[in-house]
Formats: sequence, C-alpha cells, structure tokens
Amino acid sequence: MQPIQLFDPASSTYTYVLYDSTTRDALIIDPVDEQIERDLEVLRQHGLRLLWAVETHAHADHITSAGLLAEHAGARTAVPAGCGITTAAVQLQDGDTLTFGGETLKALHTPGHTHGSMSYVWRDHVFTGDTLLINGCGRTDFQSGSAEAMYHSLTQILFALPDATTVWPGHDYHGHMHSSIGREKAHNARVAGKTLPEFIAIMDALKLPKPKRIDEAVPANLTSGVRHDADGASLSSPQAAEGYAGDISAALAYAWWQAGEAVLVDVRTDAEREWVGFVPGAVAVAWKQWPGMAFNPDFDNALRAAAGDKKVLLLCRSGVRSIAAAKRATELGLQAYNILEGFEGDPDGNAQRGNKGGWRRAGMPWRQG
Repeated sequence: MQPIQLFDPASSTYTYVLYDSTTRDALIIDPVDEQIERDLEVLRQHGLRLLWAVETHAHADHITSAGLLAEHAGARTAVPAGCGITTAAVQLQDGDTLTFGGETLKALHTPGHTHGSMSYVWRDHVFTGDTLLINGCGRTDFQSGSAEAMYHSLTQILFALPDATTVWPGHDYHGHMHSSIGREKAHNARVAGKTLPEFIAIMDALKLPKPKRIDEAVPANLTSGVRHDADGASLSSPQAAEGYAGDISAALAYAWWQAGEAVLVDVRTDAEREWVGFVPGAVAVAWKQWPGMAFNPDFDNALRAAAGDKKVLLLCRSGVRSIAAAKRATELGLQAYNILEGFEGDPDGNAQRGNKGGWRRAGMPWRQG
C-alpha cells in the first residue's frame, strides 16, 4: 500500500496522506496552508476521515495547515516534543505511535535539521521530513541544527532501517519522488561513505541563503499555522457576520459535516429539493416566513432537534434565506453558519469571498430530485 503524495511547488514541499483502507481513517504529514482546499478535496474524493495532522518539525519555508485541518476536518495535531509547537494536541517522543484505523505510525527522533526533528515509520515506508532527502539531507545551520546530530540520525537511526524501506522526503528540488534506505546508504552524496569530520566539513561549506519565509513561517508554525491579526482574532477562521457565527464556503461546510462536528440543514422547501436537487444526508427543515410572523415554532423545534450540541450549517438556494435562518438559529442559542451562495451558486460565476460558487458548482455531493 502506498501513501498519497502531494506537492506544493512554491516551497517544493511533499505532503503525505496515509489511510486505513477498511475504516477510511486517515493521517496527513506536513500539510501546507496554501494547499488546504486541495487536501480537503483529496480527503473528500477518497472518502477519508482525517484523525491526525502530523509535523516532522517546525518548518522555515512554508506555513503548516495543521491548525486549519484541526478546525475544518476535526483532526488532532501531533508534533515532535522538541520543536516548541505549543498548540499541538500531542507532543510526540521517540518511539511513540499514532493509530488510524488498524494502521500505526511510529515516531523516530532524528535531530540535526532542528533539535526536535522526527521521521515516521509506517509499514515499510519512512517519512523523513528535512532529515534525509534524496541524495542529500537537510541543512543544519539554523533552528538549533547540528551537523553532528544529523550524522548520527542518518547513519545510526535511519540507515538502521531495512534497505528495502521506501524513503519519502519532506522536500525535493529535482523532480525525484522517493528513494530507498539501501540506495541512500550506498549513494547519498553527503553522507554515504563519509566519516563524521568529512560530513561536518561538507555541511559547514554549504553557505546556503536564509529561507525567504523564515521570519514569517517559524512563528506561525509554532502555533500550528493559526495566525492572528493585531486584535488577536484568528486570520484562519470563517468570516464573522452580524447576527450569526459566520459565512463559510461549501468546501469548508462539507469538511465540518464529514468530520461529525456539524449538522447540515437544508432550509429549502420540499418542492425545491425535488425539482432542483438535494444533498443526501442533509436534514430538511424548511424556512418559511409569513408577513407579521416573528418566528415559526415548527422550524425552531425541528432545528433544535437536528442540531443537538453541534454547529449548524444552513443551506438554501442562493444564500439569502440561509442568512435569515442562521440568525434565527443563533437566537435559539445555536452556533450557526451560512453556506455562501447556497445550493446553486451564482449562475454568472461571480463567486463571493473566495467561494467557488455554491454547493453544486463547488463539486460537493448532491443528487437530482
């Protein structure tokens, strides 16, 4: 079984999705914030439930989306204990394991690129982050890096794995996708056949430029990629709206719904759903307003029963009635969100606030009525 390998061209970062083929429980390693929509779509296409967002270290060249995945997909975050990422749910020590379905991921402490860097073993695969690269290794000249520690991690920890173990690096700049422990032991230009003094001399002579985004990326990654504005508000949260919790895209609504942290409520009429189309599994609670009516007790009771203690995601045809319904839900004490542009979206393609044009146009699941 192979991992799903994804690539971010801007930072040359590899992200990996692993999953249990029976339970569909999944884990993601080194996700990138600018690829959040891609990764949520991958989870949706494969029918996966994300349990863990895992880091190999605190990155200096990109910002993680681990915090976003915790919020949007219900994942828990797990990081190396020595990296100072204080917002993570789990601080991993050498030898710790994470389970997803019947699968297990084992942490190996492999310092050198940073003091806390870790690699992860799954079946006959190892995910080496910025420790072991294909025909190279991560730099050791900043973020508590150490050439001596790197040499030990490479030669005594990673090269102790079976030769047939597939190596999946955190980066590659030459179009290579994977290697093997045996190949790197024999041919890696920086470490194969080198003594410790020779390796240290090679690393000292690199004189690499400072990563372009280090001043932005490292502080953000120490809080799982969740950044804040000058007032302390999260810049990663859905947009707040007057009278209800916020406006969200169809993709984000779907991710929350699939993660089990929200209920999807379709406030269109039965006739609309039959004529236009419906979302399988959504709760149907029609929003009807008559002149002079302050509220509809049938709507209130049905909405409370559907929501329970979860977030409420309101969907209508175009995103107008769902705003009114979200405001009413908020008055009832529920945490309510409006799904931007509703089921059909803008027929002229003028998507609002970065949304991709409503539930159906964004490619979310639906059926003809």
